[in-house]
Amino acid sequence: MQEMNLGKATISPRKPPVAGSYVTLKYTYTAGHSIDDSGFVKIVFRRMGDFGPPQFDDPKAPNYCSIHTTGDCRIIPRWDRRGHTRPYSLALYLQVRFGYLDAGEKITVVFGDRTNGSPGWQMQTFRERAFGFKTFVDPIATYEFKELADWPTLRVVAGECVRAVCIAPSQVQAGKKFAYHLKLEDAWGNPTAKPKRITHPGFDKPSVQFIKAKDEKTGLSAVSNPVEVISETCYGQIAEWHGQVGDLAVKPSSTHPTANLALRSRLTVPPRTLGRFWADFHAQSGETIGTNPITDYFEFGRDYALLDILGHQGNDFQITDEFWATINRTTKQFYKPGKFVTFPGFEWSGNTPLGGDRNVFYKSEGGRITRSCRDLLGGDKASKYPDSPTATEMFANLKGPGPFVFAHVGGRYADVRMHDPEIEVAMEIHSAWGTFEWLLNDAFKLGYRIGICANSDGHKCRPGASYPGSGSFGSLGGLTCVLAEKLDRNSIYKAMKARHFFATTGNRPLLDVSVTADDGQCGMMGDVIRIGNLKSVLRVRVVGTAPIDSVEVRNGPKVLQTMRPFGEHDLGRRIKIIWSGAEVKGRYRNATWDGSLTVKGNRIGRFTPINFWNPLMQIRRTGKVGLKWQSVTTGGLAGVILDLEKPAAGELIIDTVQRKASCPIRSIGLTPKTFRAGGLDKQIQAYRIPKQGGARVFEFEIPLTGFTRGDNPIYICVKQEDGHMAWSSPIYLVR
Repeated sequence: MQEMNLGKATISPRKPPVAGSYVTLKYTYTAGHSIDDSGFVKIVFRRMGDFGPPQFDDPKAPNYCSIHTTGDCRIIPRWDRRGHTRPYSLALYLQVRFGYLDAGEKITVVFGDRTNGSPGWQMQTFRERAFGFKTFVDPIATYEFKELADWPTLRVVAGECVRAVCIAPSQVQAGKKFAYHLKLEDAWGNPTAKPKRITHPGFDKPSVQFIKAKDEKTGLSAVSNPVEVISETCYGQIAEWHGQVGDLAVKPSSTHPTANLALRSRLTVPPRTLGRFWADFHAQSGETIGTNPITDYFEFGRDYALLDILGHQGNDFQITDEFWATINRTTKQFYKPGKFVTFPGFEWSGNTPLGGDRNVFYKSEGGRITRSCRDLLGGDKASKYPDSPTATEMFANLKGPGPFVFAHVGGRYADVRMHDPEIEVAMEIHSAWGTFEWLLNDAFKLGYRIGICANSDGHKCRPGASYPGSGSFGSLGGLTCVLAEKLDRNSIYKAMKARHFFATTGNRPLLDVSVTADDGQCGMMGDVIRIGNLKSVLRVRVVGTAPIDSVEVRNGPKVLQTMRPFGEHDLGRRIKIIWSGAEVKGRYRNATWDGSLTVKGNRIGRFTPINFWNPLMQIRRTGKVGLKWQSVTTGGLAGVILDLEKPAAGELIIDTVQRKASCPIRSIGLTPKTFRAGGLDKQIQAYRIPKQGGARVFEFEIPLTGFTRGDNPIYICVKQEDGHMAWSSPIYLVR
């Protein structure tokens, strides 16, 4: 049978568009075989493409697209976000009507037609090697779509640099040189060049330091994450932290009645000082639902995000046996002990009633994949590996070197009633999908001993620096800090099994948490201590990447105490307002908070947005007394800090889609005023914070009392002024 000529498709101009910019692109399809009346041309795009959705009704508005044909027919467009099989879910249908398209005749789509005033078509916000216009044709009008063998692609590049990011090792040795990096990013978080490697001469004595770096060409500057300088003599003995933190930390000006806030003190540490290594275990590349090839993915994590540890997590139902071999081959290629640790793995992606999403890793190559299903394997869907229709079967079928698993929340969320305590080591409670403390509480209610991690689950090939862009993802991707003896697979694996790690919303603070019992037992995060009726003391040190709002000490889901590095008399004219929560646990969790605020009888001076990641959707002033915004939360938070003209005068009025709230400004103090909004912990909070430049360093110790029988998971949740959060893995005190 002669193969049908399906025609060809081209795109112009060929110049690489800038990520997030408005462009005009001309797509032209030339028919090979004629297309019958009611037949189609269909252009599909990757699901993660966060470009502006094409519209055909308003020629003055963004993303207007015009359609032309040389045929004696009309072309009727239809945009469908679920119009094709993933990962190419986004589909533009072009139906031929009132005639036909003959061979050689053309359909032209002008994406971003500016003729009548449209600013153009907004390009996706992230770099991509080959942004594709994948084309299908239904020439016989049977809805049997046939793919063009060759379809046009464009390279999407970064825009102009607008900010600098300084990344330094979290731990260095006194008296020794070390390297840190200065990275320049565009407005959407794309690196504009490879980060500059800078050699630091080292610090003379143990301390905590912040490094200031400046790019001379652009004038952009940044302050690094905190760097702990340790002495060689601290190994194997009690370490003394000297509290020297450069010129950016502010000594707490008030003390909590039960806390010792002195910056200089002796802290009990584990028998050996452990390294702090930063990981993003969980994201995807273009071979599954992500973008760009797997080699680009690992190069970005190593060279641009400057991670120490990186995993790979394609959806199991899309990983062929051949790609599983590629994953193993690639992780082996990139693994360099002492420099960069990789783990092969896959995302078991069963529906929630079957166990829900799980991240599966092996300590090294050679493990087998076991899938929830084979829906997108293609061809005859054959595989030499056994399937696991439920999470329980998945745990049983993991065969290979050192398997370990996280439960997580993505499109599907994990049902943690299915659990293997020997293999499942953590709950992933933050990612680009949002923040999910409820998953942690589900595990506590079932009596599990688990650690707390966070990763990006990014699909834009930016593991470790996963900005949300303008799509459905609303949060910056998270990071996990692993506390391990060495940067190699065996040491990281042992640390994961021991729950020696903590989670963040994407920043790199320092967290030290320990518990000491009266009989001398001492444990760090992840450890188990049997205390009987002994008294115990919790010791905490936090060095933030921004001023610290509070540290909650928790026993499972219960908050035992909220500690702050400031008191009532430190408060002034700055008020922080945040909105948070989600609608439901599942895929449609987005909570819309579009709204405004007004201050009556007062004025707003400066204001600082919190977690407004989209540069095109920022908070706007409405005069001297009001602000307006568009905002979505998916379990996490967003908000604004107001610097008021008068500290106590007038009334605060907040009006959002979720609810309205108001209160006298003088009534807002240290303890948040909370206005509930239903759903899954949806709420608005307002509270005062100190003047700018608050404490980044906070250290305290408190006695622990009121234990319940059995496990008491003691951990902390850190909240920073800039909206970042961190969670330590629990120390399990067993009574």
